[in-house]
Amino acid sequence: MAGSSAVPAARTTARLLTFIAAQPGPVPAGAIAHGIGVPRSTVYHLLSVLRDEGFVRHFPDERRYGLGLAALGLGSAYTRQAPLTRLAAPVVARLVETAGENGHLAVLNGREVLYLVEQRAAGRPPLVTDVDVHLPSHLTASGRAVLALLPPAQVRALYPTPGSFTDLTGSGPRTLRELRVVLRSARARGFAVEDGEVTAGFASVAAAVVDHTGRPVAGLAVTFRSDAYDDDARVGLAEQATRAAREVSRRLGAR
Repeated sequence: MAGSSAVPAARTTARLLTFIAAQPGPVPAGAIAHGIGVPRSTVYHLLSVLRDEGFVRHFPDERRYGLGLAALGLGSAYTRQAPLTRLAAPVVARLVETAGENGHLAVLNGREVLYLVEQRAAGRPPLVTDVDVHLPSHLTASGRAVLALLPPAQVRALYPTPGSFTDLTGSGPRTLRELRVVLRSARARGFAVEDGEVTAGFASVAAAVVDHTGRPVAGLAVTFRSDAYDDDARVGLAEQATRAAREVSRRLGAR
């Protein structure tokens, strides 16, 4: 009984840490409670334990909570082990060989995406989406694929003001309302797109990679010259990217 009763608490703890990690800075306990949908008393109890263990840091003057050094240690360990990169790289390589276009995989890192895998097709030009590069998630197809599957409260927390929106080429959403329209279209379509919003003259299509809980963990994209494909051909590329994303998801334990 004790083991089974601990499972909901463990799940809530994981959601709490994920919520804090997604914020641009430390957040109040009330915002955490609202964001993950649990009572404030539960949040305070979990924050106390996580603070004692070093996973959360309390900023008493601001009455806010942020990630602690123990959480940083987990992130460093993940980087060293690179399980997502190891599992996804062969799949992205096959996608690039089949599609004949550059492919990449990126994860959400605050309001940006971080590129973990970049595979270049023969004869295709290098792109800005190289490994370890950060780009605004609301402008990239990979980022939009992930954002489209996040809870609305988490998206709202990531983009609280118009100043949260970075502009690279003069196009793309500049308000939360505009971003919601883009994400709604991605959900309805089944994949995300961008055209000239990261690099003029290039477009991308992307699908989300999910873990065993169905949570989006990465976006897998194909990038190509905007004038090289009509709408039907772009859908074909998106279908290939979607199949590849499903394969990576399966490798992560998704059903």
